[in-house]
Amino acid sequence: MEKSFSPNTVAAYNSDLEKFISFIDDEGIGFKDVQLKDVHQFSSLMIDMQIGATSLSRILSGVRSFYRFLLLEDVIDVDPTELLEYPKKARKLPDVLSVEEVDAIESVIDLSQAESQRNKAIIEVLFSCGLRVSELCNLKLSDLYLDEGFIKVMGKGSKQRLVPISSKAIKELNLYFEDRKHVDIKPGFEDYVFVSKFRKKNLSRIMVFHMIKELVERAGIQKTVSPHTFRHSFATCLLEGGANLRAIQAMLGHESIATTEIYMHIDMSRIREEILKHHPRNQGTHPSPPYREGD
Repeated sequence: MEKSFSPNTVAAYNSDLEKFISFIDDEGIGFKDVQLKDVHQFSSLMIDMQIGATSLSRILSGVRSFYRFLLLEDVIDVDPTELLEYPKKARKLPDVLSVEEVDAIESVIDLSQAESQRNKAIIEVLFSCGLRVSELCNLKLSDLYLDEGFIKVMGKGSKQRLVPISSKAIKELNLYFEDRKHVDIKPGFEDYVFVSKFRKKNLSRIMVFHMIKELVERAGIQKTVSPHTFRHSFATCLLEGGANLRAIQAMLGHESIATTEIYMHIDMSRIREEILKHHPRNQGTHPSPPYREGD
């Protein structure tokens, strides 16, 4: 409540903390008696269970938050996680979609089917505005300022931001709204933009994931594509078009510019490929090596 985390974040935190509590229970250690070596042993167990570096960092972050809370509440005198180090994560550049690939995904939508126009509007809003899937599912009609070309987004930590929306996305939304008039929406869900004709309420994240997966398969695209891929694609297209990194940070709702800087690595990767492909000193002499952070 103090940090304004979403219910999904709280659920993930509880799940991660339960793993640690289960471990110390099995070891016969009370949570007040935990030492740094015990946390290291727990970390080693997670690695043995094939938990990746990113997931392990999140789990350990939850454990550290737990003990910081206990210290603030005077339940313990010493924080055993104070010197805890997180595993080093390899920076993986996310897959992105080209404009042509987004068009290909939209082209396989059969507009004669129920909710097809809704799905096309979803693709356009994701690609046009760079929303997280949770932000898309919770988008309200009262958050739309289509005449002004903006939408209001409630992001992480209940932080609001204004994001421009493209004319194409507005067009697809207006076409969808004609279909939406015929949906018998449950009381309390009337203000949600994207609703299910059958559930009569706003869409869940899982429904959006499944819809996109099906469309990507139909379009014959081999990349791993999720709703978040459209967010990455949105940011990459902006950067390639000359947008300022700070402007991209504001539109994505990133708290730290360091999170946004991953798109600089994507852009540099493409620039490197172009140089290696087209520079006369490279042609026919060297294969294009993969881009690595730090190159």
